[in-house]
Amino acid sequence: MVSRHEVSAWRPRVPGVVEVFHAHFTEHAYPMNVHDVWTLLIVDNGAVRYDLNRRECGTPHDTVSLLPPQVPHNGSPATPQGFRKRVLYLDLSQLDEGLIGPAVDHPDIVDPLLRRRIGQLHAALTRPGDELEAASRLALIGERLRGHLLPRLAATPPDSDLGVAHSLRELLDERLFDGMTLDEAAKLVPAHPTHLVRAFSTAFGIAPHQYLMSRRVDHARRLLLDGRPPAEVATAVGFYDQSHLTRHFKRFVGVTPGRYARNADVTTVIR
Repeated sequence: MVSRHEVSAWRPRVPGVVEVFHAHFTEHAYPMNVHDVWTLLIVDNGAVRYDLNRRECGTPHDTVSLLPPQVPHNGSPATPQGFRKRVLYLDLSQLDEGLIGPAVDHPDIVDPLLRRRIGQLHAALTRPGDELEAASRLALIGERLRGHLLPRLAATPPDSDLGVAHSLRELLDERLFDGMTLDEAAKLVPAHPTHLVRAFSTAFGIAPHQYLMSRRVDHARRLLLDGRPPAEVATAVGFYDQSHLTRHFKRFVGVTPGRYARNADVTTVIR
C-alpha cells in the first residue's frame, strides 16, 4: 500500500479553539508526545490505537476521544487502511485542569449525540462568518464533556432563565449587523456562555446563531427587493461575504439571493 499523508490545519477565530487539524494517514505513527491543551478527536474512517498513561486505548467506530493536557500519549493506525481523523485542540478555558484525572481514566466516550455535535462544530469552523454558531456549538460540547467526566454535573437540570434569554435577544437585535462573540455576550448579560445558549434555545426554540442568521436573511430579502445587488446586501446586513449570505439565504428561503431578486415580481416566490 502506498503511504498517504493528507493534512490540513488552521486556527479559527473562535475563543477556546487553539487549532483545528484534519488528517488522513495510512502508516504514520506518532511517538510519545504531550500537549498543553486538550485534544478532542473523532475518527471518520479506520481506527487509531494509542497509549495514554501507560494504558492501551483506541477509537472504535463512533467513539469520541478526549486526551488531557500534560499526559503523554502516542498514536498509530489500528487498521491496514490507516485512519482519517478530525481533531480540535481546546484550551483550558473550555475544560479546566480539575478534569484531567477523570479524562485519563476514561478518555474514550461512546456518545452519538456528542459525536454528531463535534462533527457539526467542525463543519461550522470551515465556514468564515459562522463563528457565533461555532462558539455556541462548542459551549454545548463542553457542557456534555463535563457531564461525562463529572456525572453529577449532568444531573443538574439546565436553567431556562427567561431574563437571560431576553437579555441576549435584545443584544443580538442591537448588534444585528455588527455581530458579537459568545464571550462578549456572556460579559454583557452577564452569564456563562453555556447558560446563554441553553437559556436562549429553551426560551425561544431556536439557537442564538440561528436567530441571528434568520434575522439577517429577513433584512437581506428587503434590500434585494429594493434592487440592491447581493454582494452589497451581504455586507450591509452583516454576512462575511456573498457566499456566506448565499449559503444561509438558500437554507432559509429555498433559493439563492440572485434568483430571489430576479423572481421578486413573480407571485410564486414565497416570503
